[in-house]
Amino acid sequence: MKTRFHLLLLLLWLVVGTSLRFVHLDSLPPWTDECATMVFSLGNSFRTVPLNQLISADILLQPLQATSVTSISKVIENLLTESTHPPLYFILTHLWMKFFSPVGELASVFVVRSLSALLGVVSIPVMFCFGYFTFRSKLVGQLAAAMMAVSPYTIFLAREARHYSLVILLVIVSLCCLVTAIQKLHRQQSLPIWLVFTWIVINCLGVATHYFFMLTLCAEGLVLVGQIWLLKKQHISWWRMGIVVIGTFIGCLVWIPNLQNIPGSDLTSWVAASSPHTRWLEPLARLLLWLMSMLLLLPSALTTLPLKMVIISGVLTLVFLIWSLPQVIGGLKSYQQDADTNLTLHILIGYVLAAIALTLLLTYTLGKDLTLAARFQFYYAPTIILLLGVAFAGCWHQVPKSQFFRHGKVAVSIMLLMATLGGMIVAENLGYLQNQRPDVLSSIIHKASRNNVLIATTHIHHGQTGRMMGLAWELQTQTVKNLQFFLVAQDPNTPTYTQGQQTLAKQLTQLPRPLDLWLVEYRAPVDLVSQNCTLDRQYGNFAGEYSYKLYRCVTPPTSS
Repeated sequence: MKTRFHLLLLLLWLVVGTSLRFVHLDSLPPWTDECATMVFSLGNSFRTVPLNQLISADILLQPLQATSVTSISKVIENLLTESTHPPLYFILTHLWMKFFSPVGELASVFVVRSLSALLGVVSIPVMFCFGYFTFRSKLVGQLAAAMMAVSPYTIFLAREARHYSLVILLVIVSLCCLVTAIQKLHRQQSLPIWLVFTWIVINCLGVATHYFFMLTLCAEGLVLVGQIWLLKKQHISWWRMGIVVIGTFIGCLVWIPNLQNIPGSDLTSWVAASSPHTRWLEPLARLLLWLMSMLLLLPSALTTLPLKMVIISGVLTLVFLIWSLPQVIGGLKSYQQDADTNLTLHILIGYVLAAIALTLLLTYTLGKDLTLAARFQFYYAPTIILLLGVAFAGCWHQVPKSQFFRHGKVAVSIMLLMATLGGMIVAENLGYLQNQRPDVLSSIIHKASRNNVLIATTHIHHGQTGRMMGLAWELQTQTVKNLQFFLVAQDPNTPTYTQGQQTLAKQLTQLPRPLDLWLVEYRAPVDLVSQNCTLDRQYGNFAGEYSYKLYRCVTPPTSS
């Protein structure tokens, strides 16, 4: 009877988690990185998009069309040539899209996102197993699975056509191996051969999915070093653990040639652009936001909501955290009474502290600000969620009498309901967990332009192409007159755009007027007075994380 109850309860979390991941999944157009996923997974290349010439939306979106001649080898070739990511997720997406993408048609954004969403659903029972096997408690497993199902942060990642749902699964399994291995070492038992090879394979697959999985390995390594220090006086055989370390190291060596190209790549330069040494509080504030979103997220999307609502959400969030933090701490403390669970708890807390320390170390010492994007916190998010599950289990039966809610089940239910509300807010695109929103800018373009439209941007790499693709994708569904794009390429061997701008100026003289010229993410000085183009100050600044300006170009007066 108990087994059936737990299966039904897990099924409930699956239904809730599936609903939150799939509802309105295609409501937004693809953003920059999702366009990259689609292009590379289809075996196509961004280099087929012409630069320094007028192109239609159809030409711009052509790499998002499925073809019959692509193969896995082409996926790997284009990805390793044009991007900075390992290929495993893109290979899986290639195989997934082959079933659902008719040749010659634009790929479906629902299809490409559905793989990540499905992997996010799989993480729910996997999290149950993680909690159950590490703490030997079905209650911990159920509550951890419930948190994985409704956590706003994991729902946000699962609703994107990116590799984070897959790598989170691999992080969970690797951490499960870590905890199991340390538990056996404390019992002076040898690691089973199956655990050794499973751990090595999972670690190699993790690095083949996302290079930041190496941060998982580093954090695990720090935890292991601490355990070696604690067990130094005991006679323990470490040679099988050494096999894990050596096997994982060899699996990482495969990617050294690719990793060498990343630090100097234009694709990753934005991570070093936040000036954490002079604005040192900002990374800490962002990190706190990402941590909070693993439990709670209220309406806070500045791109679409009034400032008053965002402020109210911030106040309510603060009140909820002040109330819930003692509950969580008290729940964790109740699990420190048993020797086995105390060890597991210390391993997980040590891992989280090590992971956050690595994030801050890279941010403040190397200037690589990993707090700039919520998605970069994926490698310790499953541990936070499991610790919340442990805390909830501790609260379930016992809450200190000084707390406002003396009944533990009530406190846990409130926290889970708030997390579910946050998951719903993510699904409705109302939270601060957002990337670029092409739909926001495209709606402004549609509203403001009744003339011919030309959208121009400066181009460095395929990131700018992807941003324009997102706009073109959305504008195709709206009535925009004679829409064209112009990607201004950098001059050879210099960071300037002289040649491209000269070509753009020449093309402008030949286009019919009146013309609305939208400069989007345009990173070069421009003089359009000679083109008889006037800045429309009613529009401009930022929209959906796009910077933009609108110039109204009219026919120059004829000389008498």
